[in-house]
Amino acid sequence: MIPTFVPVSTDTGSGNVLLRSVDLTGPAGRLESALNEGAPNAPFVGLICHPHPRGGGNLHNKVVYHAMKVLNAPEWGLGWPVLRFNFRGTGRSEGKHDGKAETGDVLAAIDWLENEFKRPVVVAGFSFGAAMALLACCGRAPHHAQIQALVALGLPTHADGSDYRYSFLSGCGIPKLFLSGDNDQFAPAAQLAKVAETAADPKHMVLLPGADHFFAGQLEAMQNALAGWLKEQLL
Repeated sequence: MIPTFVPVSTDTGSGNVLLRSVDLTGPAGRLESALNEGAPNAPFVGLICHPHPRGGGNLHNKVVYHAMKVLNAPEWGLGWPVLRFNFRGTGRSEGKHDGKAETGDVLAAIDWLENEFKRPVVVAGFSFGAAMALLACCGRAPHHAQIQALVALGLPTHADGSDYRYSFLSGCGIPKLFLSGDNDQFAPAAQLAKVAETAADPKHMVLLPGADHFFAGQLEAMQNALAGWLKEQLL
C-alpha cells in the first residue's frame, strides 16, 4: 500500500484569491472539489491531487495547499486557476476508496478543467496523489494532448514492504518533475533516481537536502524548487 501516514491542515482561501466549489462528477459519483480562481489571461490551469485518504489525506493537505499557492498566488508569478478535489470516498466525495480506480477521478478532473478553461493543464500530486496522477496521465491511453507538465511530489517507491517502479513512464513524453526530500522514508534516493532514469525525457529530479516525505520544515524549499522548474519549463 502506498504510504498513508499523512498530516493534514485546512485552509479557507486567503488574500484576494477567490475560492469556489466546483460541481465535479467522477466515475464513482460526485467529487468534492474546490477551485482557486486565477488571472483571467493565465496561459495554464493546474490540478493538484492529494495524498492517501486512509492517512487523513484530502484536498486541504498542507503540501497540496503549499503547492497550490505556487501555481495560483500572485506573489509566485504564475496566477493560474488551480483545482483540488477529494478522491472517491474522501470528505464529501461519493464512492469508496479503491487504490487504483482513483485514476478515473484524476481524468474526470482533467476533463472538467479542459472543458471549463480550454487551456493546457499542469497536473501535480503528492504521495498517493502523485502516483495516481502519473498513472492517469501516462499509464492509460490515449494521453490527454492538453497536459503540459507533470509534477510528482514525494512519489513513493517503497512502502509497507512493496516496491513501486512506474515502468509505464518509459513511454511518457510529457515533461516531468520528481521533487522529493533526500530523507524521504517512502522513497529512498537511489530508488527514486532509478524511476527518474528510466522515465522518458524530458524529466528532472530534485532532492531537497534534509527533507522527509512530508517536507517538514522544508515547505518553502519545496515551493521554490517547484516554482523554478515550472517557470523554466513553461514560461
